[in-house]
Amino acid sequence: LFFPIYWMINTSLKTDNEILKTLTFVPRDITLKNYAEIFTSPLWRSSFINSLIYVCMNVIISLIAAIPGAYAFSRWKFRGSHHLFFWLLTNRMAPAAVFMVPFTELYYTLHIYDTHLAVALAHCLFNIPLAIWILEGFMSGIPREIDETALIDGYSFPRFFTRIFFPLITPGVGVAAFFCFTFSWIELILAKALTVTYAKPVVVTLTVGIGAEGVRWGLLAAAGVLTMVPGAIVVYFVRNYMAKGFALGRV
Repeated sequence: LFFPIYWMINTSLKTDNEILKTLTFVPRDITLKNYAEIFTSPLWRSSFINSLIYVCMNVIISLIAAIPGAYAFSRWKFRGSHHLFFWLLTNRMAPAAVFMVPFTELYYTLHIYDTHLAVALAHCLFNIPLAIWILEGFMSGIPREIDETALIDGYSFPRFFTRIFFPLITPGVGVAAFFCFTFSWIELILAKALTVTYAKPVVVTLTVGIGAEGVRWGLLAAAGVLTMVPGAIVVYFVRNYMAKGFALGRV
C-alpha cells in the first residue's frame, strides 16, 4: 500500500539522469531541484492555489445544499421521495465525460468559463448527491422525537437546527466534507475541460512535465507528492469526525 508513495517520494529526490539510467531504492545524490522548480515557477504556484480555491468553494456549496436536502429526505416521506433519492445517486454514477460538452456550452453562455466558480459548480453535480447520501444516513439515525421536543419547548426551526441538531450531525458533516474535498481535488476531466489559463488546476498542470524532450519524472513525482499534502492536512483535522462517521453513518 505504501510502496507507491515511497517510490514517488524517492523519485522526486532524484535527478532525471539517475531515474532513467539506474535503479536505486535510495537516491544517490539527493536533490531538491524538482521541488524548487515547482515553488519558483508561477505556473505551478498558481495551479495549486487555483485547485485550493475551487475545491474549497465546492465543499462549501455542496454542504450548504446537501444539509437541508438530507434533512428533508431523513424526516419527510412524500410521493416519489425514494425515486428522487435514487435519481440523485445516479448523477454520482454518471461518467464526467458525459457532461463536458453541455457544461462548456453553458459556461460560455454565462461568461464563467475558465473561472474557479465554473469548476466548483461542475463538481457539485457529483458531490452534492454523495453528501446528501452520507448525511441522510446520519440524520436518519437521530430520533425524530428530538425535533418534536425542541418545537414543543418553543424552539424555532432555525434555532433548533443550529443549536441542537447541527452539533449532533457534526461527524457526518466532517465525513461529507472530506469526501467532497477528495473527489473535487483529484477530478481531472471536468477540471481540464472547463479551464484554459486563468483557473488551470494542479491536476492539469501535471501534464506540463510531459513534453517533446520526454517525461520529466522527477518533476512529476515532486508535484505528485505535493498534491497529497492538502489531503493529508484535511484528514488530520477531521480524523476524529471521520472515526465517528465511519461508525455511525452510511460510509
